[in-house]
Amino acid sequence: MTASLEAASLEAASLEAASLEAASLKQASLEAVSLETVAADACPRIVATLIRVTGDWTLAEDCAQEALALAVRRWPQEGVPANPGGWLMTVARNRAIDTLRRASVERRKLEELARLAPAGHDGPEAVGEEEVVDDRLRLIFTCCHPALPLEARVALTLRTICAVPAARIARAFLVTEPTMTRRLTRAKRKIADAGIPYRVPTGPALAERLPGVLAVLYLLFTQGYDADGEPAFAQEAIRLARLLRRLMPGQSEVSALLALFLLQHSRRDARQDAEGNLLPLDRQDRSRWDRASITEGLDILAGVEQDGPDGPYGLQARVAACHVTAPSVSGTDWPTIARCYDDLARMHSTPVVELNRAVAHGYAHGPPAGLALLAGLRSGGALDGHPLAIAAEADLTARGGDRDRAAVLFRQAAAVAHSEPERRALLDRADENARREPLR
Repeated sequence: MTASLEAASLEAASLEAASLEAASLKQASLEAVSLETVAADACPRIVATLIRVTGDWTLAEDCAQEALALAVRRWPQEGVPANPGGWLMTVARNRAIDTLRRASVERRKLEELARLAPAGHDGPEAVGEEEVVDDRLRLIFTCCHPALPLEARVALTLRTICAVPAARIARAFLVTEPTMTRRLTRAKRKIADAGIPYRVPTGPALAERLPGVLAVLYLLFTQGYDADGEPAFAQEAIRLARLLRRLMPGQSEVSALLALFLLQHSRRDARQDAEGNLLPLDRQDRSRWDRASITEGLDILAGVEQDGPDGPYGLQARVAACHVTAPSVSGTDWPTIARCYDDLARMHSTPVVELNRAVAHGYAHGPPAGLALLAGLRSGGALDGHPLAIAAEADLTARGGDRDRAAVLFRQAAAVAHSEPERRALLDRADENARREPLR
């Protein structure tokens, strides 16, 4: 994800019941508390803990939703409890106990549930913070198990860990809500039927599984960062990356991924103009970039540098760092970016990596160098007809002096663009080249 992906996007996690929409609940001794905000944090904790104890995904999710529904009815009249998360955990625990009693489930599960919190308690959960955190980490690794298809991993992560309604996930994947519900059900059934363990792997298994977890978070972020994506998916990816880094502080690629997200997301508000038109990197108002996110991302990246050689996410984060610290496109450290993509291509070559490498070399060593790399990529059939590849060729062609050919290429890219904002941006570039406007 670099400058060439600028043309390429989960509102904050919300609740299923329409009655939970952004209600501001007040208590005399507390500031206003949003139930949606509380739920976004508490629901995954409650679901994760109940899954660990009961082994029943559906029961855990149903009990969490029932606790939220009760909060909607009672909190506006009675006030928000001092510990909203503890209150919701207690209610969900009691619902689970009642359900298991009615089903005559073994006593051990009932006893463990009873220990989660004393009956009627709305203070801090009896379960220790570290145990709750461990439950969430177990759930992340379970949702991202390689036995599940990648799309199912992403959807299950959104639904279970981020508490995103199935309808919103369905929109992101361009399917109907019943279809997405069936996919989620199949994924949970596969976890149960295959006996996929509810735990964080250790030793070599952790090294094998962690890249898959990071890949799910990366895809989740790009779902929110793309021009036509669900914007808050990126926020959820950042939140999960923060959690994963807190739980696994010694994993440099986890830190690098968070740094990458922060540096990329820092530019979000500048990527569109007031009319909603997409603005590529060279046309963005850099004063609108989020300096706090940039500072945090750079600080995290500085720590990663001390941990040893960069992995794939470390290299991409360093590319993003070059962009956010540059005063302009022309003042960007393109030679360093080109070297990062050379290393990344040797480590993890994909058509998108090679495309970004060609763009970087075109800026670092001149348009002919970039066009030569693009020609090799196109001759192999990779990215045939892809709008970003055509747009990259158009940009380098314009910088090489053939503005008429560049205009034709920009129009070709616009014809196959993946979203309306991309299409408009590419047509604008075509018109600028046809009019011979100065290059930026």
